[in-house]
Amino acid sequence: MELMEQKKTLKKQYHDEILFTRYKGNPIITSDMWPYPINTVFNPAAAEVNGETVLLARIEDKFGISHLTVARSKDGIGDWKIDKSPSIEPEPDKHPEEELGIEDPRITWLEELKLWAITYTAYSKDGPLVSLATTKDFKTFKKLGPILRQIDKDAALFPRRINGRWAIIHRPYLNPAVPAHMWMSFSPDLKHWGDFQIIMRARKGNAWDGAKLGICPEPIETPDGWLMLYHGVRETCYGSIYRIGLALLDLDEPWKVIRRSKDWIMTPLAPYELLGDVGNVIFAGGWIYDKKKGIVRLYYGGADTCIALATAQMKDILNYIKKCPKG
Repeated sequence: MELMEQKKTLKKQYHDEILFTRYKGNPIITSDMWPYPINTVFNPAAAEVNGETVLLARIEDKFGISHLTVARSKDGIGDWKIDKSPSIEPEPDKHPEEELGIEDPRITWLEELKLWAITYTAYSKDGPLVSLATTKDFKTFKKLGPILRQIDKDAALFPRRINGRWAIIHRPYLNPAVPAHMWMSFSPDLKHWGDFQIIMRARKGNAWDGAKLGICPEPIETPDGWLMLYHGVRETCYGSIYRIGLALLDLDEPWKVIRRSKDWIMTPLAPYELLGDVGNVIFAGGWIYDKKKGIVRLYYGGADTCIALATAQMKDILNYIKKCPKG
C-alpha cells in the first residue's frame, strides 16, 4: 500500500511541479520520429522564427558521435518537420576541434547584427571547446570556430551588448579537483574574449548544485533583471543528478547575482528523465517566452534520450525568484 501511495505522489509531482508544469504528452520528440537512423535525440536549443518554433537538437548517431539537426513546429508541441539530413555536422578536416562531435547548442537572437548566434560544444581528443555559428534562417549556417579556447562548455550569449561589449556566460573546467563554477567574459567583436570572472559558484557539500553549474538557455531580459535558468549537478555514489534552478542578474552589471534559488525547481521524476542512455538528467537548452500570453515554454533533454516540454507563467517565475535568497 505504501508503494502505491509513493507512485501516486510521484505521478502527481512530475505533472504538477513548482513553477514549470510538464506537458502531459511528454516526451514530444523521440528517436523513432527521425527521418534517418540515429541513437538518441536530446538537449535542444530553441527559437521562434517566422511564427514557428525551431529546435536545434543534439543527435547522437549509432557510433556515438553527435551532430545538430533542425526540427520545426507551428505550435511548438507536435507535427514536427525534421530536416532529412544533419543540419550542422562535425567537420574535422576544417575544424579539428570537432573531431569527436558537436553538442548542446544554445541560440541567441542578436538584434544589432540581425543574426541568430549559436554557441555549441565542439569535442576533440583535447577536450571540449565553445564554438560559435550564425544563421539567418536555420537553413544555412556559418561556422566561426572556437571562441573560448580553454577546456570549456555550457555557453550562452546575451542578446545585446553590455556597456558596449558582448557578454557570454560559460563554464570552464580548470581543475578536476575543485567544483566547476559559472564564469562571464566580454568581447568587442564576438571573437576576442577577455575580462574572465566567476559570477556564480557551485555550492559546497551535498547541495543539489554542489559539483558543477552550467547556464541553460540564453538569459531573458526583464524589468527586474536578466532571468537565468541553470543546471546544477550533484555527484552521488550512483552517479550524477542534473537538476534546474533560477537566478536573477543585474541588468547593467550582470556579473552581479541579485537572487538565486536555494532549491531546485525541476528534478528528474518522470520515467523519460530517470531512464535512458544517461539517467537522472534534465538538461534544458532552449526556452521561448510568449510575451502576449505571458508563458515560457521550456524545451529540455530527458536522460540523454528524448526531448520534453514544460511551461510556466513568467509572472510566477519572477515572483518566485524575487523571493529567493540574495546571490
